[in-house]
Amino acid sequence: MTTQVFIDGGHGTTGIEIADRLAGRPELSLIRLDEKDRKDAGARRDALNAADVVILCLPDDAAREAVALIDNDRTCVIDASTAHRVADGWTYGFPELEPGHRETLAASRFVANPGCWPTGFLALVRPLSLAGLLPADWPVTVSGASGYSGGGKAMIAEYEGAGGAPTAFRAYGLSLAHKHVPEMTRYSGLTHAPLFAPAVANAYRGMLVEVPLQLHAMPGAPALADVHTTLAAAYAGSPIVSVAPLADSDAMGAIELEQVGATDRLQLFVFGNATSGQARLVAALDNLGKGAAGAAVQNLNILAGLPETAGLRL
Repeated sequence: MTTQVFIDGGHGTTGIEIADRLAGRPELSLIRLDEKDRKDAGARRDALNAADVVILCLPDDAAREAVALIDNDRTCVIDASTAHRVADGWTYGFPELEPGHRETLAASRFVANPGCWPTGFLALVRPLSLAGLLPADWPVTVSGASGYSGGGKAMIAEYEGAGGAPTAFRAYGLSLAHKHVPEMTRYSGLTHAPLFAPAVANAYRGMLVEVPLQLHAMPGAPALADVHTTLAAAYAGSPIVSVAPLADSDAMGAIELEQVGATDRLQLFVFGNATSGQARLVAALDNLGKGAAGAAVQNLNILAGLPETAGLRL
């Protein structure tokens, strides 16, 4: 049976990446609107209700409007916006979040695609929280840098316009009230919001998400090996998330923004100094891959009962 898919907002950066991953898959049929119908409410309503699975690549308000246009009880929705990530009735679309979450997601009708930053953060923090290595009330910091495509068309135009890139590196979210913080807090199991210090680099895609930990000050003073073992066990056998061996991490002198390339993989590293009792946990991903389009396609596959990695770039 063919699964009917409609990408609402398919002409944006994420929508185009999703469509590329769905191309040439006979088990899927993509519903497309003519250029003149893209902003026609009636045409959009018809497409939304004809689809088995809808993927929303829209601003928050438009995503809420699209959901309201669906008047049947069968169409599944994957929302790539921020609108529903902590909303009641929506399942968080990070299958690897914790044991049993993939099964919960597969039985859901409404799925909120995670943000790119929370994807890296939660991959590093949630297993440690579940294992009791990271206390719920521990003050956690998360930082890193992302390619400018994460800012959408406006930021892409800013960096690729006639005037050239405005800067090599730009810190933002300085008010400490970034839109990603609620989902980071809710799904990590932390009592307090993490201190989130993001930045944009002069590169189209790719990102590094880092969580530094003062292991020596934490309850029980967990060793680097304890942290690594916990993460490795959490993702054992995953075709998408991998944890680099400690020995390989020790041998690395640096790690680059483009570590995983333009793929849908998520690679985790445990760097640290056993003498000082300090660690730097790093997640490497493509902000347009596992951080956006790859995650949406993975969730689509799960909802449709298809092989989870079909169409992904691994």
